[in-house]
Amino acid sequence: MRPSSTPSLSQRGFTLIEVLAALVIVALGMIAAIQAVTQSARNGTYLRDKTLAHWIGMNVLTERRLQASVPDIAESTGRVEFASQQWQWTMKVTQTQVPSLRRIDIAVHRAESPEGTPLANVSGFYGEAIGGAGTGGTGLSWAGAGAPGTGGTEDDGTGGSTPTPNKPPGLPTDNEE
Repeated sequence: MRPSSTPSLSQRGFTLIEVLAALVIVALGMIAAIQAVTQSARNGTYLRDKTLAHWIGMNVLTERRLQASVPDIAESTGRVEFASQQWQWTMKVTQTQVPSLRRIDIAVHRAESPEGTPLANVSGFYGEAIGGAGTGGTGLSWAGAGAPGTGGTEDDGTGGSTPTPNKPPGLPTDNEE
């Protein structure tokens, strides 16, 4: 038996061009996978920063609301260190159409980022209708306003009003002890 000079089909391998084409396809797939992982990490970082900025804005708003004095109509800024990072906030207080109510808008961004790109905006209101923090309130009386148990009238939905029902017999009234 004489050896054949051409290899059989079972002994044939890939050509260099086929191997290079396969490597290019694998490389493109790996690049796409790496970009997806990188984008996911960037989104996670952005969402973490946005959440921290929102917390800072809510903290500033709450601190302002808890102060006993009415906030001045003005714009102010401040810096705070939070989660081992420097943050800057800008608070703008404006008067609303209701004389005893002021709007507070707070924008928060990282200290090293440009001023015009806040990560979070928080809005709230400061009102004096019942009383500021620590003042004990004005002692509003709800009597006659139709609130349950106040002795006022309630709306029965017919356009008129019905008296508030009396308490059952045997129970003390509001002016008895």
